[in-house]
Amino acid sequence: MRYLTVATVLVAVFLTYFVYFAEARPGKRFDARTKMCRIIADGGELDWNSEPWGAGGIQFRAVCKSCHTRDNDKGATFLHAESYTSDAWNKIFAKRKTVCAKNGSWGVLSEDEIQLVNDYLYRNANWTYDPNNADSCG
Repeated sequence: MRYLTVATVLVAVFLTYFVYFAEARPGKRFDARTKMCRIIADGGELDWNSEPWGAGGIQFRAVCKSCHTRDNDKGATFLHAESYTSDAWNKIFAKRKTVCAKNGSWGVLSEDEIQLVNDYLYRNANWTYDPNNADSCG
């Protein structure tokens, strides 16, 4: 009986943890370049495209990860979606002061595709979304 109680508590803790993080993903992102709020989790096109299987995730893997792989020969740091926080990804895309943005590597992407990559990285970044932060459209 004691093991059943412990197992029940562990399942309850796991489900609480899962629900908390499932809801923690941001549904909207403020874009500093366009001064607009992008709704990225309404079940529409931006929702789909901000996922790993959507245009943002696909372009990130095709363009960004072509250099930013582990042990690459280009000197690029290894990157994945959780390399930075949501706010940090937004700053990278807003200021465009990174080597990639300056050297033309982003030139293969249209402005819309860059926005979709930013949406993808923002939505899938290190879990730092704050729903009370006005900069996140919260």
